[in-house]
Amino acid sequence: MYAIIATGGKQYKVSEGDIIKVEKLDAEAGNTVTFDQVLAVSDKELKVGADVASATVTATVMDQGKFRKVVVYKYKRKTGYHKKNGHRQAYTQVKIDKINA
Repeated sequence: MYAIIATGGKQYKVSEGDIIKVEKLDAEAGNTVTFDQVLAVSDKELKVGADVASATVTATVMDQGKFRKVVVYKYKRKTGYHKKNGHRQAYTQVKIDKINA
């Protein structure tokens, strides 16, 4: 059984027991979060739309962290212009506990 959930502007295909990294959520390690924006659920057949309107996915927060640094380097030739910038995106690592369909 799997579900497709949407959180943080992205979509994730999850099954029970999966560990995924999603955009940062306001929750501490050990807390339980519920994803109510479920787009599809597949048990033996795929259900979408009104069939999954009341479906939810519950998960436990395992960790908060940051991804590896992405270096942004801007350069214009012959003018001496260059600018270096970096970015580390924050994430929340969650373990999928239950798919309620």
